[in-house]
Amino acid sequence: MSELEEAKPPLPPFLILALVGLLCGFATIGLVWGSEQSCERFRDTTNCGALGLPLLLVIVALTMVLGGIALNRLAMPHPRLVAFLGVAFMLAVVLAFLTGDLSSPWTIAVVPVLTAITFLLANLVARLLERADA
Repeated sequence: MSELEEAKPPLPPFLILALVGLLCGFATIGLVWGSEQSCERFRDTTNCGALGLPLLLVIVALTMVLGGIALNRLAMPHPRLVAFLGVAFMLAVVLAFLTGDLSSPWTIAVVPVLTAITFLLANLVARLLERADA
């Protein structure tokens, strides 16, 4: 492939976005669970106290970076923007509507599905921004 040819995604874009969104959702759940387990081990409570917000910010940033890398590797346009918006939209919905229910078991299914949806929405926003620039 020459440098002038643009790389084509190996799968349909909506499928890539949904799969990467699911993976980022599961990564977020896993990282939050891991931080709670660490706090429980060192503080004897799942509440991380003053470390809670910095841990959450690190988890969000790490999820955005991982999503951007995955989308970039799969030749998706605007990978970092889509990952940033996808995770940010998911976080906004979780903080607005699901904060009280995050400890229930169904969260393991809801957050990844929500993240897949927000990645699809983020891609739409990125495409609309691209059209507005043109």
